[in-house]
Amino acid sequence: MSVLSAHHVHKSFGAHDVLSDITVSLARGQRAALVGPNGAGKTTLLHILAGLDEPTGGAVHRARNQTIGFLPQHADQELSEPIGLFDLMRSVFAQLDRLAQHMRELEQAMADPDQHDEAIARYGKIAEQFEHAGGYTFETRIQQVLSGVGFEPADYHRPVNLFSGGQKTRALLARLILQQPDVLLLDEPTNHLDVGAVEWLETTLREYAGSIVIVSHDRYFIDAIADHIWEMQAGRLEVFRGNYTAYLMQREERLERQRKEYERQQEFIAKEEEYIRRNMAGQNTRQAQGRRTRLERLKQSGDLIRRPQERKSLRLNLSAAARSGDIVLRAHNLVVGYQDDQKPLLRCNQLYLYRNQRVAIWGPNGAGKSTFLKTALGQIPPLSGDIELGASVRVGYYAQAHEMLDPADSVLDAILKVQNMPLSKARGLLGRYLFSGDAIEKPIGALSGGERGRVALAVLALQGANVLLLDEPTNHLDLDSQEVLQDVLADFEGTLLLVTHDRYLVNALATHVWAIEDNRITVYEGNYSEFVVARAAAKAKAEAKVETPKIAPPARPKPDKHEKLRQKRAADLEMAINRLEARLRELSHQLEAAKPDDVARLGTEYTQTEAQMQTLINEWAEIAA
Repeated sequence: MSVLSAHHVHKSFGAHDVLSDITVSLARGQRAALVGPNGAGKTTLLHILAGLDEPTGGAVHRARNQTIGFLPQHADQELSEPIGLFDLMRSVFAQLDRLAQHMRELEQAMADPDQHDEAIARYGKIAEQFEHAGGYTFETRIQQVLSGVGFEPADYHRPVNLFSGGQKTRALLARLILQQPDVLLLDEPTNHLDVGAVEWLETTLREYAGSIVIVSHDRYFIDAIADHIWEMQAGRLEVFRGNYTAYLMQREERLERQRKEYERQQEFIAKEEEYIRRNMAGQNTRQAQGRRTRLERLKQSGDLIRRPQERKSLRLNLSAAARSGDIVLRAHNLVVGYQDDQKPLLRCNQLYLYRNQRVAIWGPNGAGKSTFLKTALGQIPPLSGDIELGASVRVGYYAQAHEMLDPADSVLDAILKVQNMPLSKARGLLGRYLFSGDAIEKPIGALSGGERGRVALAVLALQGANVLLLDEPTNHLDLDSQEVLQDVLADFEGTLLLVTHDRYLVNALATHVWAIEDNRITVYEGNYSEFVVARAAAKAKAEAKVETPKIAPPARPKPDKHEKLRQKRAADLEMAINRLEARLRELSHQLEAAKPDDVARLGTEYTQTEAQMQTLINEWAEIAA
């Protein structure tokens, strides 16, 4: 049953058509991710679905008595009232506050003999209603949600009108989750959230009872949440079943099928036109006229197949100029921080980065990830200890804030500073990074975040580095550009040291994860999924470890029957977890080569297997503890 649908919706701003004949429906309980290049009209469609904007043509239907919650991408103009954060959340439960007040009044009435019996009868009904609606737990729920989106108790009484735009967005997201509307429309909900908050939000949305439409550039987040992908392209919309990974495979197969159908039809039209040209004045004039009529009818009908639109995306080429030494970077007794406050951000005793490793530095905001990169580059001296690059290392550095670019330079100047070349060659190069015409003369300071990122990538490609230090390279890139960058980095024949919150990228590329935990770097082998499993196992093992008493205890009795059963169960769980890990790897390979009809089935099995493995890990952790 559809709870929200758009029928032949189009939207124009002046002469510019943003949406063209959009028809789509959202079923009850469905989780759709709205994807497409920047400027494709995703936010415009969300506003129309939410009822915040009217379409130029077409109609939107919303199921009767359905509540819709909308999270804007930018919340600077929201929450203008000077109300405290916790009180804002309490306002969601105003009905419960009224019931609580009524219960207090009835408690006073019970003291009056004349009202006692009636007050008790009414109190019982209202108390049951209050408990059923969560009256005894809603304040705890508020605290859980606020903590989940990254607020501290110290924030609870701060007026929300004094919050930053990012804090307001998180406050609005928390209120929406507490409100539990039937339909959630979320525009970039992971913006302003750290990794822990994003993981919490994933879990919350997976368990959400209502329907969801998400706009996001976080591919791992979409993969975890979505069961349908709505792809926006040139103002039009196509629907794909499955998560983001399934969508990528289906999209390529669908595009190839459309391309072949278009080419077959064009070949048929060319043959028909050639027949008409040769026979229009000969013996077969009538047949030629008939074919011409049919051909004109085909061209005027809706059966004429349009040429599949090639995606306009980045074309990158990163190649290593020469081979580096086997040890790319080494650190000894290193303490990273800033000289002005002498406060250590992170420490490591011994750390090595070897040639051809692909390492992701993982940790919360403010943990010192970017500072570590700058320390490795020699831009910031260590507080103590040593860090040095190895022999024959040629570094290419991509800064998160693009501070390596001069805001006064034009796009063209930024390229020519790295490598002098003829103007025609520079124009051709910049065209591969989606800069053309007068755009190459725009100053860096006037560019958007995504545009500056593309310039920084162009500069990086010209450096011929054999070691890349990348700080949040997928920030501000649309999904197609992220895919291109990922493919290029996968083909890079050098060493990668990567700071990113992009779990999809880490999953695809990383051979190791350097996790910042308790201000120290811990090295994990494998990609993001393997890191999560290893971290959970290490945490469970640490929690299960019992400190040995200083006084030798008496001889330990033999394990009782229950202890033996627990040990056997733990061993069985470890074997089962290993089998499920092997099955996940097998399913991943099958998905890569799957046919469209098999993608949904394999995707479902992958999700179920992953959930089953997590359940077993949790049980193993409880037994170990």
